[in-house]
Amino acid sequence: MRHGCRPPGLEAGNPMSRSLTDLSGPRRGLVLAALILAGEAVFLLPFVLARVFRPTLLDVFGITNLQLGTAFSVYGVVAMVAYFAGGPLADRYSARRLMALALVGTGLGGLLLAGIPTPRVMNWLWGAWGLTTILLFWAAMLRATREWGGASRQGLAYGLLDGGRGLLAAVIASVSVLLFAAALPGEVELASPDQRAASFRMVIWFFTGVTLLIALVVWAVVPDNDPNPDGAAERGLSLDGVRQAARMPVVWLHAIIIVCAYVGYKATDDFSLLAHDVLGFNDVQAAGIGTLSFWTRAVTAVAAGYLADRSSSSRVILWGFAALTGGSLVIALGAVPTVPWMFIATIITTSVGIYALRGIYFALLAEGAVPLAMTGSAIGLVSVIGFTPDVFMGPLMGVLLDRSPGILGHQHVFAAVAAFGVIGLSATLAFRRFAHE
Repeated sequence: MRHGCRPPGLEAGNPMSRSLTDLSGPRRGLVLAALILAGEAVFLLPFVLARVFRPTLLDVFGITNLQLGTAFSVYGVVAMVAYFAGGPLADRYSARRLMALALVGTGLGGLLLAGIPTPRVMNWLWGAWGLTTILLFWAAMLRATREWGGASRQGLAYGLLDGGRGLLAAVIASVSVLLFAAALPGEVELASPDQRAASFRMVIWFFTGVTLLIALVVWAVVPDNDPNPDGAAERGLSLDGVRQAARMPVVWLHAIIIVCAYVGYKATDDFSLLAHDVLGFNDVQAAGIGTLSFWTRAVTAVAAGYLADRSSSSRVILWGFAALTGGSLVIALGAVPTVPWMFIATIITTSVGIYALRGIYFALLAEGAVPLAMTGSAIGLVSVIGFTPDVFMGPLMGVLLDRSPGILGHQHVFAAVAAFGVIGLSATLAFRRFAHE
């Protein structure tokens, strides 16, 4: 390329403008680490907090499962639009700028959450988080990860991303449980409502601080590269990539696979409450069960990525749906053990299936031969459909759990998860037929 003809953002002497595929080994490692940190930090306040501390959150905020589910649903409705618009946005602007802005916006929401808002304000807050975490963040992160993986390491790239996110979530969740427990009296059950609220508020501040700190890390580490070095971005946002992706059958099957896998992921919100209702665990012990699921994710996602590159992503996804469906049926049929170690084994088995799926389902972009240039647009289209559980799973779980207190409500939740698991198996088989014909 002649001097003076470089595309915007690729100026000579600007190391932050280099492509992710051109970075040195150590720098590539730092970029992946930043993507991992950001990929989990942006969801700490909207979802990880409730997943680990669901019984405590319900009690401190004085809300029902349905009211919490409604806030999640508002997030999901906003996210549906944001997924669609966020794809072309990721094909237009650098991941560094979009991700850093998203983390700052999400972290500032923690300031409002720490004030223990009313259910109505919670709905507005989760709606705002739908914009920051999805419109600005989601497709940008996944596009950067696909670029990082190159042509031969797609499974590993996505597996490392989700496994690393799981490890970070496990560490942060474990630290937050320790902080929460340390701020309570020796006998957790004897804590007053004010003590529980003060301890929980400390956890919110901790999550907020981590989110804002990682925004600085992203700005310092991730290259400010132009996702369209050929200059096509100068024409502005376009829906051409979305139209082209919509003509590919594998894209629609990919979306169905993610719907079914994400239903399972949303059900992990129920693990801590399940431990509370079935085994009578207190708030700290129940939070420990929610944290255990994150540790499972850290190992499973990396292993799934490793296997996907040596077999195929779709084959590993078949195995994931089998584990998810089997574990969910154990709970749905009322066979969930009341012996703690057996209960934990059931949770781990189900989590292995869930996180194997979550770890690599976006590696199907490469297996389905979706062109790199339309990655953001394809991700946007797939996500609009694939993450609809953000809209319906929260309220559905809330209704099922509130109408049938105790183990029966949990059985109903996991019966629904098992049904989606069977649909996911079928969609994966169809994907394989189209992708390999």
